[in-house]
Amino acid sequence: MLVDTFIGSTGNTNGIMILGLPLLQYVQMKNRKVLGILCLIGFTYGFAQNDDAKKKVEHDLELEIEAEYRYFFDPGQFDGQEAHYPSLAFRPEYSASWNKGYESINAKGFFRLDRDDERTHWDIRELYYQKAKGSWELSVGLKKVYWGVIESNHLVDVINQTDAVETFDGEEKLGQPMVQFSWITNSWGTFDFFYLPYHRKRTFPGVAGRLRFGTVINQDDLGYESGAEEWRQDFAFRWKHYFGIFDVGLSHFYGNGREPLFLFEPSGAINSFYPVIHQSGLELQATHDAFLWKLESIYRHAEAQDFFALAAGLEYTFSNIDGNGLDIGILGEYLYDERDELALTALQNDVFFGSRIAFNDNADTSILIGGITDLESSSKIFSLEASRRFGSTWTVEAEARIFNAIDENELILSNFRDDSFLRIAISKYF
Repeated sequence: MLVDTFIGSTGNTNGIMILGLPLLQYVQMKNRKVLGILCLIGFTYGFAQNDDAKKKVEHDLELEIEAEYRYFFDPGQFDGQEAHYPSLAFRPEYSASWNKGYESINAKGFFRLDRDDERTHWDIRELYYQKAKGSWELSVGLKKVYWGVIESNHLVDVINQTDAVETFDGEEKLGQPMVQFSWITNSWGTFDFFYLPYHRKRTFPGVAGRLRFGTVINQDDLGYESGAEEWRQDFAFRWKHYFGIFDVGLSHFYGNGREPLFLFEPSGAINSFYPVIHQSGLELQATHDAFLWKLESIYRHAEAQDFFALAAGLEYTFSNIDGNGLDIGILGEYLYDERDELALTALQNDVFFGSRIAFNDNADTSILIGGITDLESSSKIFSLEASRRFGSTWTVEAEARIFNAIDENELILSNFRDDSFLRIAISKYF
């Protein structure tokens, strides 16, 4: 029925060929409540299209195919780990808009094939209906939402679950089922309200994967503090506005946390679960000439622990240095987190430094280099990210992470001390 609604409404089966099969498989993996959410999107779209035949529908279908190779410089610390990791990724995107662009269906899929069984995975990154009218906007379905201003650690970004097998830095996120209502005003800013009916668990690397813990973590072994488990109904709110040179964001989230807790019992057993949390967040960015001053801060309450964390820094950009558009930005950030051993992060009292280089050329060449140093130990992480476009349909990316002098007492980083790697990815767009 859902697929028929899409085909009948758009008359375009190309998007269904790419997105329909994963959609049906996704429904089979979940239960009827997920089916209800997806059917709501399809029926809403079909109803809107039948409302007035004169509404022209514009379709857009794209596909990115990526060939990736990761090489790890040192032998694996744990059994089953290899040095070479080739993989293929597919990222189809489809959108249909009508009513002069005020209504749309947006879909983004993802699939990766990798030698690590856990990194071989697929996901519906986005599949949602969106309607805008006057000062409000409504989105229903699976969607990705980003909050934050800091480069090195996104503290306030709590809506989507991290795709922990895809990238080391937590930049990739899973699609989150949601209803989002936004009210935009000129005088009072933008108010976003979120209803999140389903929680998605984080996936960790498998036996053959790198950047993993000594004990392989199976997501099915992680429980919930809430008796409703993944079907606990979560809510979030965010307000954002600007005052002169200041951009401000305030948020609150109440529901299943996106980070699991690992409690180490005296017997040696590990009690792992997703806690119910209250998290209040602050984002602040000030723009003054070539300076960007940034701050993110959160306070999180859970039965296991209350804690405070912040990240603050600045970025200064030297613009058009060579007269041909070359921009060089200098970044510095301080990272603090008081969770100690309960933190699923190593960024607890650290400094990030880096440089962002944008050539602003036809090939859109850019480079980000940086490093994080621990102020309480010898541990350091160096990073490089670079990208360049070739022609109109090819892109090459390079990424490197170097773990240097990792302290053996580092609960998280000590597992990755032999996992320095180089990643090369070439993408073709259709």
